[in-house]
Amino acid sequence: MTAGWELNLDRETFLARHWQSKPLLIREALRNFHTPLSSHQLAGLAMEDEVESRIIESRDNQWLQHHGPFSNADYQRDTAWTLLVQAVDHYIPEVAELRKLVDFLPQWRVDDVMVSYAVDGGSVGPHYDNYDVFLLQGEGERLWKLGQFCDASTPVQPHDELRILSVFEPREEHLLHPGDMLYVPPGVAHWGIAQGECTTFSIGFRTPRINDMVSRWADQLLEQLDAEQFYRDPRQTPVTRPGEIRPRDLERALSQLQGALNQGAGNHWFGELVTEPRYEPGADDDDLAEAKSLLADNAGFVELCPAAKLAWQQELEGIAVFANGESQEFPEVVLPTLLVLCENWRLQGEALTAALGQPQCAALLNYLLETGCIYVE
Repeated sequence: MTAGWELNLDRETFLARHWQSKPLLIREALRNFHTPLSSHQLAGLAMEDEVESRIIESRDNQWLQHHGPFSNADYQRDTAWTLLVQAVDHYIPEVAELRKLVDFLPQWRVDDVMVSYAVDGGSVGPHYDNYDVFLLQGEGERLWKLGQFCDASTPVQPHDELRILSVFEPREEHLLHPGDMLYVPPGVAHWGIAQGECTTFSIGFRTPRINDMVSRWADQLLEQLDAEQFYRDPRQTPVTRPGEIRPRDLERALSQLQGALNQGAGNHWFGELVTEPRYEPGADDDDLAEAKSLLADNAGFVELCPAAKLAWQQELEGIAVFANGESQEFPEVVLPTLLVLCENWRLQGEALTAALGQPQCAALLNYLLETGCIYVE
């Protein structure tokens, strides 16, 4: 557990100088760090059907990727290889606690905690990501090489799934020991190479694509537009060249389009987009009914599910709550309960009793149950 751990980082300086800008090495980011997950536990997790996992190896100057679930035989290889397991925080509460190390950043920006294990020399090759990542060294040591800034025009090797850089231009390198952390912003080329067996915890951040944002905003706008509203062109002038779309016609169309856009698309589209879960929460009707019954009578506590995507925003007349891609408005009286859940991940004792005694707060908890954001004990 991360209880008692303090991230060795000046947050304001980091945000001003490094976030989304340049890498930062943090020596002894967690003092007296003990890994919350061993390599053996990680290997066992990658054998489960519901867990997303990969093995990447370099063989005969080619990069190969294999998808799980895996068996013991898959871990017996004669080349340097790396096991990567996605969303380990969804299954191991102690790993989920690592997300609290970066709670000075918006929670809705956090994606998951991926954990990797590599044999000596194991690597996933030189590459870049389109998201921020904090690389926390677990067991063993890994050498990280940092390179050039990259974008969509940067040449990569031909591969159906991997984006291995064709050219890597090393600028600096750091050998990470247990408890050390390396922050890598989007677009920075990096290459990690295991020095002996090692594990790394990658706290990754989600970044919605601009085209997805435009699409979601437009969808919400289209729902609000009057379907019987049409293009209008009063005060026409005679056509002189048959078939022509005149500059004035296009100006009129763009003006009317701008008027429609200025109507506004509402403001829930963004929260719904950034809280969409990568993995759908699963709970059948019987389990949900049982949980609701327990919540209404004799619940000991409610707690955020490790995979929950929960966010909120202030509205003129209340609070919009976004839970696993859904949204619902509540009166402002629910905010204290919501803040406790977002900060502590748990609601219990007098705070829970008080929340259940307030109809609006009880409705909030039922909504979070229905969307798969909390569980009840």
